[in-house]
Amino acid sequence: MDDLYLKKRPDRPQLTHIITWARFALTRISYSGRVAVLAVFFILGLIWMFPNHGPQVSPTFYAGNGYNSSHPIDALIDTAETDLHELLGTQAHDLKTAAEQYRARRGRHPPPGFGEWYEFAKSKNSLIIEEFFDQIYHDLTPYWALEPKELRRQARSIQTRISIRNKTAILNTDEPRNWMDSWYDLVSKFEDGLPDLDMPINIMDETRLVVPWETINEYVQKEQENRVMTDPSLVIPEYMSLDSGDREDLDPYDPGFTGAGKGGYWEMARVGCPPGSPARNSSLPKVDFSAPPWEYDNFERMSYHGYVSNYTLMKDPCVRPEMEVLHGTFLEPISISTSHKLMPLFGGSKLPMNNEILLPPAMYWAQNDHYSGGEKEHGGSWEKKTNKVVWRGAATGGRAREPNWTGFQRHRFMSMMNATSVAQAEKNQSHGINFRLPNYADYKLNSDGFIPQLLSEHTDTGFNHLVCTPYNETDPTCPYLDPYFEIAPGMPMKEMYNFKYLPDLDGNSFSGRYRGFMLSTSLPIKATIYNEWHDSRLIPWVHFVPMDTTYIDVYGIMAYFLGGRDKKARKIALAGKAWGEKVLRREDMLIYTYRLLLEYARICDDRREFLGYVDDFKMS
Repeated sequence: MDDLYLKKRPDRPQLTHIITWARFALTRISYSGRVAVLAVFFILGLIWMFPNHGPQVSPTFYAGNGYNSSHPIDALIDTAETDLHELLGTQAHDLKTAAEQYRARRGRHPPPGFGEWYEFAKSKNSLIIEEFFDQIYHDLTPYWALEPKELRRQARSIQTRISIRNKTAILNTDEPRNWMDSWYDLVSKFEDGLPDLDMPINIMDETRLVVPWETINEYVQKEQENRVMTDPSLVIPEYMSLDSGDREDLDPYDPGFTGAGKGGYWEMARVGCPPGSPARNSSLPKVDFSAPPWEYDNFERMSYHGYVSNYTLMKDPCVRPEMEVLHGTFLEPISISTSHKLMPLFGGSKLPMNNEILLPPAMYWAQNDHYSGGEKEHGGSWEKKTNKVVWRGAATGGRAREPNWTGFQRHRFMSMMNATSVAQAEKNQSHGINFRLPNYADYKLNSDGFIPQLLSEHTDTGFNHLVCTPYNETDPTCPYLDPYFEIAPGMPMKEMYNFKYLPDLDGNSFSGRYRGFMLSTSLPIKATIYNEWHDSRLIPWVHFVPMDTTYIDVYGIMAYFLGGRDKKARKIALAGKAWGEKVLRREDMLIYTYRLLLEYARICDDRREFLGYVDDFKMS
């Protein structure tokens, strides 16, 4: 499927273009050619082992521990700022322009209600940038291949759902469920602008839909072949009512949710990757950090001098098969209830190979201080903050057991932030029990005790609960983890804002702290393999600092900002906060969801090919 988020980047163009455009091209050729083309493209990409060819930089050292006036991150920041400037240049300032941009980008008329949606967005002082809504069309496009009546049947078969009837939101749930009240509150804020619909919601932390890539590709191709710009004289401006539809003879639908079989969730998930992709062709043994694991080499080849340059590609397990043994989602998630069928199911996050329809996460809407630090508590001035990296949280990420915990992402990060563990690893051929150190020479880092000292002086990280399996809520310790981790006192988010640097890591799924971090005056350092609704709104290196989920780049990032570039850290932190206050507001969550549901309702309507908004043609 199309990669929606690629932006200009100082990257390895040969490698990333081969991989990314292979996936893009495959939706536009016949099936008989797709497998062959995929195999060729991915093989070429993986064997292309020449040096980086991004912006040319000539590094010099400061104090023997890094770069001076020129650094790879400088090039990444410059490119990101150009991307932002170009993005702002696409803003629509009136309804007619917004509708024209919609047709140019989407290939059909806007949905009925688009004019009211636009006025709603403008009343909230929203930036109207069509690219902000790309995720909606990425998510919904395959559903055009299914019959509307079938979509309605599927939607009503899920017990946890929100319905709209006669401009009124209705909460449907078999019992009280986490976050359903928050999503209901979100939708009810603009219920008077919505047509009748049923929106099933995934209330699990983990994602639940992985449709085989071949099926999704077939659905996407069908939508593209049937997409038309209906003659304005034939356009229908009103959605169907579901009052009579409630009495339709719709048999219950079996979603086919199942647990993991042999191979665990990885085997279930990788069917959503293209044939010939690294994930479809890989089979990794249990990770062994006692010898140099090849799993880390993939990032080093794809990065720009060791730093994230294509954030979308770096998050994608389809091209990062090492995540099978380096991320709790694939090692052993808390819950697995997955279907390989396509059906409407909304959720707060998903992996790139998942097929849920993304909503703003309920915890972002809920105004819960645990995840936000308080809507008004975003930290004081940068200059008064402690010059450290801070992280607190539980050792989540799945069921970490004695045989598998060394592959879990949060455990790896905590070990890599421990000065003693790193000092020991330096003496042990750069290997700890659950991590590998980067090649210091690649990052121009001093190997003479520099990193342990940096960590000792500039980090405050720790687990407040080891989440042992089996889990005991009252006991934060764990027999097989106690030798490696000490329990640290908890720290509310509003206290974290007293520190300059805030890493944000995946847990059982996405991190609910991210929006709070973005709106703070501290600098978010984001590592994830999950997608969220806002991804096309945020630009790495200008609004936040991206970090790979192996964390192999973390010391280079720390050395860069803590080694004399405090002003650049401050600039990104405050730019991210200012941008977040324009595009991540509660109002922006309303606007995004409002538009999403207009589009979803159209797909579920029997007359969907004729539904649309064309009133702008009457404007002078």
